[in-house]
Amino acid sequence: MTVCELPVHPLTLEESVAAAEALIADGGPHQHVVLNASKIVQAHDDPALARIIRSCSLVNADGQSVVWAARLLGSPLPERVAGIDFMLALWRTAALRGYRVYLLGAEPRVVEETARIAAGQGVKIVGHRDGYWDETSEPQVVAAVREARPEILFLAVPSPRKEYFLARRQQDLGCALVVGVGGSFDVVAGVRSRAPRWMQRAGLEWFHRLVQEPRRMFLRYAVGNTRFVALVAACWARRPAGRGGGA
Repeated sequence: MTVCELPVHPLTLEESVAAAEALIADGGPHQHVVLNASKIVQAHDDPALARIIRSCSLVNADGQSVVWAARLLGSPLPERVAGIDFMLALWRTAALRGYRVYLLGAEPRVVEETARIAAGQGVKIVGHRDGYWDETSEPQVVAAVREARPEILFLAVPSPRKEYFLARRQQDLGCALVVGVGGSFDVVAGVRSRAPRWMQRAGLEWFHRLVQEPRRMFLRYAVGNTRFVALVAACWARRPAGRGGGA
């Protein structure tokens, strides 16, 4: 199914982890990506980003707004699969299956703490590195990941930087599955908190993030969310005649 012309797989969290296991068994390379309102707006403005998203093997609806939009557009999703929930669930599977895992991204102290916590949960961490590199050092970053031979790479750098990086380098990384996790390392390491469950269920996690990072998030939410609503409205208006609005 699609939301605003971008693919979304109608899977629960448990089903998404099972799909990831199948992709790892296949050998890859495969890419997982999450969709939220901001990324849908970015992809609308950036055809190259939209093409990358369409090429991904597994796409989850990270934002509650995407779940609501899918319902409005007549293709309801079973649930929201937040990026951090998917990462933590896949960690548990990695610990059980013995998958080799590499962590790439965030600040040095954050990725180090995240690696320590993951290893404490039984995850086989075969390497980690911060997300601060430039074009000249990119080959060394890729080589370090490849030499570690992970089955799963968790990539915690902002969009669309991570999507462009993978478009260039995914074949060279040698990983079966790459999972983009945004700011999830910051939450695991305790640098930022996650919204309470009631805010997540009510679709207000964006407000919690706005309170924590008002300067960085204000324009994203004030402008981006308005544009997302307009895009969904335009997609709704273009629906084939007679198509229902979903559950």
